Amino acid sequence: MTEDFAGKVALVTGPARGIGEAVARGLAARGARLALVGMEPERLEALARELGPAHAWFPCDVSDQAALERAVSGTLAALGGIDVVIANAGIGIFRTVATAPVEAQVRVIEVNLLGVLRTVVATLPHVAARRGYYLLVSSAAALAAAPGLAAYCASKSGVEQFGNALRLELADKGVAVGVAHPCWIDTDLVRDARRDLDAFDRMVSRLPPPFSTTTSVSACAAALVDAIARRRRKVFVPRSLGLIFALRSALSTGIAERLMLGRLGPLVPELERQASSLDRVFGAHSVAMGESDAAGRDRRS
Repeated sequence: MTEDFAGKVALVTGPARGIGEAVARGLAARGARLALVGMEPERLEALARELGPAHAWFPCDVSDQAALERAVSGTLAALGGIDVVIANAGIGIFRTVATAPVEAQVRVIEVNLLGVLRTVVATLPHVAARRGYYLLVSSAAALAAAPGLAAYCASKSGVEQFGNALRLELADKGVAVGVAHPCWIDTDLVRDARRDLDAFDRMVSRLPPPFSTTTSVSACAAALVDAIARRRRKVFVPRSLGLIFALRSALSTGIAERLMLGRLGPLVPELERQASSLDRVFGAHSVAMGESDAAGRDRRS
């Protein structure tokens, strides 16, 4: 495979599983040296060891600025700089505002939006020094709203607009900024929600295409790695979301909302009942409320 990233250093947040792990593997296969930054240290260590000695890993909660600064310092010491940042770390809940604990909703925004901002702030001088590239992972949820996803939609819409403004701010520094909009990806987060909440699963099936489409993790990662190689400003998974992006203003009209309510409205009370019966808020595989490594120890494979 062509080594598009030979000699480049990529920092990936949230690489323990899902999209982040698959993107990390794709970048490593194309010659990048990786800083794996996130939760679940056992998985990070195993991934770094599997990928080889050219890669480093750092335990970090992206809502903790001090932990991010330690991870960045460790990356510089171990790998010498940062060319690319993939701000991917994210969590989600599939409950209405009325039934989700407020701290869980705040946590979604804290990780998904403020975690992206904190990641950019911590890495920006080093990425700018190499005229590098950011890929901020937003979502199809930034393009259209759905019940049960209020905090998630808010966080991902924020990521999109943050990326749009950041692109303008960094243009004179030679730094490019891309925003990714994946729809449903076959990750643990989505699988957990479908197992836990039958009403959520049926909601997804009632959405109009392409919002009802589920894409494999490998296909999503391939699209994101290609976008990184080309320093794209936008990437949609599936690609058909690009048309929705062009027509997005139509999705916020009263007519569109009535159509959405006709399809999904009857399932909202059922979603609330099912969610309230669960003994947890986040999915079984989410590490949503964990703490950073207090000692700040950085480790290399």
